[in-house]
Amino acid sequence: MHRTIDFPNIGIHLSDVGDHITVLNFDIAYYGMIIGLGILAGIFIAAAEAKRTGQNPENYYDLAIYAVICAVAGARAYYVIFSWDMYKGDLKSILNLRQGGLAIYGGVIAAIITVIIFARVKKLSAPLLFDTAGLGLVAGQMIGRWGNFFNREAFGEYTDSLLAMRLPLDAVRDSDVTALMREHMETVKGVSYIQVHPTYLYESLWCMMVLILLLLYRRHKKFDGEVFLLYLLGYGLGRVWIEGLRTDQLLIPGIEFPVSQLLAGVLVVLSAGIILWKRKNIRTS
Repeated sequence: MHRTIDFPNIGIHLSDVGDHITVLNFDIAYYGMIIGLGILAGIFIAAAEAKRTGQNPENYYDLAIYAVICAVAGARAYYVIFSWDMYKGDLKSILNLRQGGLAIYGGVIAAIITVIIFARVKKLSAPLLFDTAGLGLVAGQMIGRWGNFFNREAFGEYTDSLLAMRLPLDAVRDSDVTALMREHMETVKGVSYIQVHPTYLYESLWCMMVLILLLLYRRHKKFDGEVFLLYLLGYGLGRVWIEGLRTDQLLIPGIEFPVSQLLAGVLVVLSAGIILWKRKNIRTS
């Protein structure tokens, strides 16, 4: 497998990008390392926000233990359910996370359920937990998306835009390669290359923008839960656009529509509706 990754229109050429390191004959995937880094960053950001707002940071360390486990399980389950044809012939591969295969919305759904249960058991405010942990969540997503870079996955259709990314054909999954990519494929010294939208990069940058906006707004929120709703709204807007570019979409059986694009759109509408309703009630009370 050829290991180059290029961004030809901005002059970046990476000649040897691996996907793992080897320690004592054991391969450790960069994907997992980056996901882990994103999780740790998210936990520390949430704990810092808890301290700033007079909450007990220990609650967020405790929450993280349950939320991380459930989120990873939820992200994997979401991916497997909507990619069942890939796993039905080899059920053991469901447990192999080192090659990727985590869907963010599955993790978000599982984390939301975990927070609600945790708040009820600990007798804490779930909306306040969501606001605080939500900052860490979007930060973790911003970092975690770079795992897709090393796995050469989560990219979009052919493009010749400024940020276009060029990958060797033998380094990507055949199922992610479209007819349009093959039509514009180039062969250099016997190696075939496709050129695509780096949608993992778009999403990472979008999450960074959402995080900055939430950090600027959090002191001005009108009610507990508003920051998290704004996260769902802001992230969802970006995901509706970005998901439409990707070639590895998880599709709803029967209608063949991207499930994450539909879910993102629904969350945008629901979040905006709840924010407007809550704000209206605050003004009239």
